[in-house]
Amino acid sequence: MAFKKEQAPVKRGRISLLRVPLDIVPSEELSDTVCDLLLNQPSPDSENKKQGHDVILLSLWDLLRARRSGEYRDYVYHASMVVPISKSLVSGARFLTGKIPVRYMPFYFFIDLLSILESREFTVYLLGGKEKVLKRVENNIHQTFPRLRIVGRCKASFRKQDESAIVETIRKTDPHLLIVGGGIRGGELWIARNGAKLNRGLRIWCSDLFDVFAEKRGRPVQKVFNLGLEAFYYFFRNPLRFFRIFSYFRYKFLLLIYRIMNID
Repeated sequence: MAFKKEQAPVKRGRISLLRVPLDIVPSEELSDTVCDLLLNQPSPDSENKKQGHDVILLSLWDLLRARRSGEYRDYVYHASMVVPISKSLVSGARFLTGKIPVRYMPFYFFIDLLSILESREFTVYLLGGKEKVLKRVENNIHQTFPRLRIVGRCKASFRKQDESAIVETIRKTDPHLLIVGGGIRGGELWIARNGAKLNRGLRIWCSDLFDVFAEKRGRPVQKVFNLGLEAFYYFFRNPLRFFRIFSYFRYKFLLLIYRIMNID
């Protein structure tokens, strides 16, 4: 009788994929990872004030972007947690390093993250999206996570001259989690450009999260995501995504080159 080889447990750590950082965060260690980042902070009056922790949900296209864009590359390289959301990143990491990162579906990653914060009665600030959407998101969060405190919200369409006041408000309320959604000028780079002046907690970007939370936009079902076929779901929303296939082939070619040349 043939016995199935027992797979070694996944250990938390950071690897490099095509010279872009990628974190291995097992689901059972997500809570400890988040709390380690949030609780190992100096007091607000400390002379050695530590900046906040950027958390990035990295797709294949984000990884390729981080290889060529200096500003976005710096944002990714200095992030405290970079977790993969594309199946191609997991297979690529296995091919080059032999290690298997844990892939997260963005929607459920946020659900897990908010659950962790609620268990400690932590705080969150919502930035981005439309006012009506934000109100609905806040109401849904209150119903689902009643012990999670929302300390503020601001729609994306604020005036440029009001930006410094908004940043200052976020700094003063110092939420444990700042969620930045679609519509913000600069996208996720808004976090990078204002990072030194923002909260000391977690900061995370997700383009359509608020619309999904407000039930104004759908999301791929878990089975489709597990198969790595979510690209087809988004293709029907935006057919121009078809041209990303060329970037996919480029990624595969880079993996092969790194493997042949044994590049770290």
